[in-house]
Amino acid sequence: MENDTHLPERLKEDGKPAKAQKASKPKAPKTPKPGKPAQPNAPKEKAPSAPAAPIDPNSMFKEGFLKAVYNEKPSSRVVTRFPPEPNGYLHIGHSKAITINFGFAKYYDGVCYLRFDDTNPEAEEERYFTAIQEIVEWLGFKPFKVTYSSDNFDQLYELAESLIKRDGAYVCHCSDAEIKLQKGGENHGPRYACPHRDRPSDESLDEFRAMRDGKYKPREAFLRMKQDLQDGNPQMWDLAAYRILEKPHHRTGNKWRIYPTYDFTHCLCDSFEDISHSLCTTEFQLSRVSYEWLCDAVEIYKPMQREYGRLNVSGTVLSKRKIAKLVNDGIVRGWDDPRLYTLIALRRRGIPPGAILSFVNELGVSTALTNIQIVRFEQTVRRYLEQTVPRLMLVLDPITVIIDDLAEDYVEEVEVPFGKDPAIGAHKVPFTRTVYIDRSDFREADSKDFFRLAPGKSVGLLKVPYPIKATSFEKDETSGKVTIVHATYEKPEEGAPFKKPKTYIQWVAASPKHRSPIEAEVRVFNPLFKSENPDAVDGGFMNDINPNSEEIYHHAMIETGFNEIRNRAPWPEEAGEKNVASKDAGFESVRFQGMRVAYFTMDKDSTDKKLVLNRIVGLKEDAGKAS
Repeated sequence: MENDTHLPERLKEDGKPAKAQKASKPKAPKTPKPGKPAQPNAPKEKAPSAPAAPIDPNSMFKEGFLKAVYNEKPSSRVVTRFPPEPNGYLHIGHSKAITINFGFAKYYDGVCYLRFDDTNPEAEEERYFTAIQEIVEWLGFKPFKVTYSSDNFDQLYELAESLIKRDGAYVCHCSDAEIKLQKGGENHGPRYACPHRDRPSDESLDEFRAMRDGKYKPREAFLRMKQDLQDGNPQMWDLAAYRILEKPHHRTGNKWRIYPTYDFTHCLCDSFEDISHSLCTTEFQLSRVSYEWLCDAVEIYKPMQREYGRLNVSGTVLSKRKIAKLVNDGIVRGWDDPRLYTLIALRRRGIPPGAILSFVNELGVSTALTNIQIVRFEQTVRRYLEQTVPRLMLVLDPITVIIDDLAEDYVEEVEVPFGKDPAIGAHKVPFTRTVYIDRSDFREADSKDFFRLAPGKSVGLLKVPYPIKATSFEKDETSGKVTIVHATYEKPEEGAPFKKPKTYIQWVAASPKHRSPIEAEVRVFNPLFKSENPDAVDGGFMNDINPNSEEIYHHAMIETGFNEIRNRAPWPEEAGEKNVASKDAGFESVRFQGMRVAYFTMDKDSTDKKLVLNRIVGLKEDAGKAS
């Protein structure tokens, strides 16, 4: 997959990095040339979409925190890494880490590794490795290499032995409770050394090899680094370097019974891969001291670690444990339920990858924690979609309108543009004696402030030459709902002036010849939780579930232009979806605006016999239908 996003130009094909003094002036992305307007009856070529970012897509690298990080250590070859643990699905907060690490390297014509921190076989599953790599590429980034911490198990073990021989580590047999007391305990009392801390190096080396060879069970022995117990930083209080785990590793099998910890592994793997800038969130700020201590202790290259504020979205939960509870209790369909904020859920909901990149870029990067409301995220998505997806007519809750003064076999083909930009093209839809409109666009009793269809009142049908006027209606005796509206076509007599209606509404015609309408199930998603802080609710987040988080319209109708939009997907052709025209574009890339309703995408539950649509976001927050 091409590495093409709204971030800077991708690495040149010759692989040569740009000179450091020119790094602050990368070439701006080229604006695509608009195509010719498509002819309604001819096959249409997909017109490129203009980048939708509202601000300079490279601003997060040109100024502020990330610019200062580069200035602190200018490099002719920038090398970064994104090092996720493969023990769960990534969420929206990880999108910031992905964008920063891959984008920073790309901005300076460098490279970024995707390194799986696979040092805990008890929590890792193959599905997570696959999902993480797919999400990184979906966001538009191509790793320089996909690596694994486990690639370095042999070298890490050798450095552990080297550290012991340098009197920089020792084997400890204390319990968890004893180790906690050594660090001051819950009452923050005085710290004191482990009784095994001063054992001879040769003895610790023998014990470490005994750990490796199966003498001890899990938690009976640890290798701890001999750091500085007097340091005020808890990351220097003799952290564990190795522990025993009796679980086969997905890549190394049963070769190892001991596994390195994050605190031992991370900095050393950064060094092995010649990382120039190790960028992580501020939760690892205290770890910088131990990161540098270990590199110095074993005398290897020491990368520069710097920390930025993490991204958090309020009004939802991101914890793996909490999402698992929602999944296991049947509150949501799965980890990719569109009401969640995992990245696979946002993808299924139809959020374009480019919108996520724009969102991260708009927020900027600093050391402060970024707490963002869901509505702020949706603003960016809405603005992005407005400029990049086509428009179609969709009716959520259809009601039949029979235009009595048109002949039974009346068919007129009406040309409808796919959007404001003529380069996107146009298409024709049938207009017949029977059309469907949304139930909310008809009232049994008229009022002065209602400008849609009502008895004796006219309304325009989008792109239909003349309006229709309601004359009467029929109701179901059991439900009391209106089932049919009768109307007339208000085509003026020859020479008479045309009276433009005050309002136009979307519609879909009944025409078996054109296979119209296309029926669909439409899922409208609302917030999963009722409050901005579900965890603060009495009884916990499960007591904050919104019972109306999903509304399903089982009999929605969409116009036939949908078939062309589906064939021309992805919409937009950007980020990780840029070069899938020759492949099967995922259902979620079939995006469009349902005029006067919302933005929609296809759901993966769609089949040849049933179309399922998801609402991505509504239209403008303050915009309801015209009254």
